[in-house]
Order: sequence, then C-alpha cells, then structure tokens
Amino acid sequence: MTKTQTPPGVDRIELMQTFVRIVDTGSLSAAAERLGTTQPTVSRRLQALERFLGLKLLQRTTHVMKLTEDGERCYARARDLLDNWGAMEADLRGVADEPEGRLRVLVPHAFGQRHLMPLLADYLARYPKVSVEWLLQDRRPDFIAEGMDCALHVGELDDVDLVATRVSEVPRIVVATPELAAAVATARHPADLAGLPWLALRTFYRDEIMLRHVADQTEHRLPIRPRMLTDNLYALHHATLLGMGAAVESAWMATEDIQAGRLRQLIPDWQAPPLPIYLMHPYARYYPARLRRFLEIIRQAMPPVMDGRPLAIAPS
Repeated sequence: MTKTQTPPGVDRIELMQTFVRIVDTGSLSAAAERLGTTQPTVSRRLQALERFLGLKLLQRTTHVMKLTEDGERCYARARDLLDNWGAMEADLRGVADEPEGRLRVLVPHAFGQRHLMPLLADYLARYPKVSVEWLLQDRRPDFIAEGMDCALHVGELDDVDLVATRVSEVPRIVVATPELAAAVATARHPADLAGLPWLALRTFYRDEIMLRHVADQTEHRLPIRPRMLTDNLYALHHATLLGMGAAVESAWMATEDIQAGRLRQLIPDWQAPPLPIYLMHPYARYYPARLRRFLEIIRQAMPPVMDGRPLAIAPS
C-alpha cells in the first residue's frame, strides 16, 4: 500500500479518532453509533487513514475484525496522540473552558433514581451546552466498548485498570413489617431471627447474611432460605413492605418507611457491613470539561455516609 497525501478537507485527527473508536468498540457499526455518524462514513475514514499511512491496519472478514501488527502499533500511537492533543487543547483554553457535548454515565438503578436525579438536574442547569445519557443499570460497564465516561458503583471492586475513588458508603440494616417484627419482638441476636421468612438481594447476599455488632464489631453469619430472590432493590423493598419476608436493605431506602411505621428495624445493634460507593472512570491524560465538572459535583455532593438524607448540592 503506497503512502499518499491526505485528501483536501480531511482532518487527520478525525481519522485517528475514528480508528481508535473502531478498535475500542469492536466494529464499524458500533463506532458509527458512538461517533454519531454512519457506518459508510466510518468505513471511508478508515480507508482514508490506511491510504495516507500506506498500511493495512485491520483484517476484516464477515465475522471477525482484528488488528494487524501495523494496526497495533498505530493504535497505541493514536491513543497517545489523541491524549496529548486533548491535553494541549485544555492547556490553551485554560481551566475555564465551557463544558459541552454529550456525557455518558452509568449509575445504579435505584440509587440513580432516588438520590442522583437532583444532582443531574443541577449539572444540566449549570452547563446548558451539555447533554447526558443517563443509564440506570446495576453492573460495571465496559468503559471503552460502551463509550462510557464515568460510572458510580455500589459494592467492593476487584482490581481494575480504572481510576476509582471511594466517595461514600451505604449502611445496611435488617427490616421487616411490624407484623413480622412482632414475631421476634424479644430478638437481640442474629440467631433469634432464624425462624423468619427472608428475602434476598442476589447482588449482595443469597443464602446467608453476615451481620456485625455496631459496638464491638463481633460478626455472625445467619443462614437463610429466601422466599424470594431478586436483583432489584426496589423489588426487594416493595416485597418487604408487603410482608413477604425480612430483608437486609440500604438504610437510605428504608428510612422513610421506618419513620412512617410501615417497617421496623430488627436488632438495631447489628447491621450488615456497609457497602462502599465508588466513582469510576478510565484513566486519561486529559478529561473534557463536561466530565471534569460532573466529577467535581459528585465528589462535593456525596456525604460520607448515605443514611437517608438528601445530597447536599452546592450552589452554583
């Protein structure tokens, strides 16, 4: 393949951005969706880059797309080039550059609806040139393939190649309806709850619950045989309110119903270990203003402990 001059009107940075997005997403169609353009346009940009470099970057068949050896080297250099270009733009524009463009965020389903919507509204009010794709799912994203900018994750993290900042934690308590609570009115120890019907949130517990004494940190594991398992916190909470069983719930979810007398906290001296909340995003040398501002708002608004109080959103 012979190297040629870039055709007039073709942006070399755009060609590199398109190539990187193709590799990150794994297909031309997915890259087109992330870039907000069409698959033929993405294909033309790839071909233009290959002609300009005089190299074959991707081997494509009907079902498989993989980098050539030259493509691997080009991808590594292109990522560095784009990071450096972004850093240069940020430096020349200064820290006061106005956020614009689209931000793609993944947040836990229940937590994202109950607590984070006011924060999102505040962010959009401050930065009218930004739009947000707000995805409510209880999972960790593939940041590169899905084009995700950042995510909030509830629960412990394995070793990940990400920037992960612990921003808060969620206390968890044992709750049941007053009717179920009356059956164990004298309970003081987790073992006293063994005879109750149980509900389970399979994301965090299934066939046993681990409770810790608030004062002396003694731990006790209680085996359970749940009447219902679910992966949704709202479903767990609704089932608890209907009296289907006792459950370990996030304190922020149960507080209002406890205050209204619809639920009772069982053995208050014992709680499940709190769940950490992490703010995650891929490492980069440069972060666009729309992401930097969003991360700042999250860090400022999140209290050390999520115990039912609303987020404290700082005035703009």
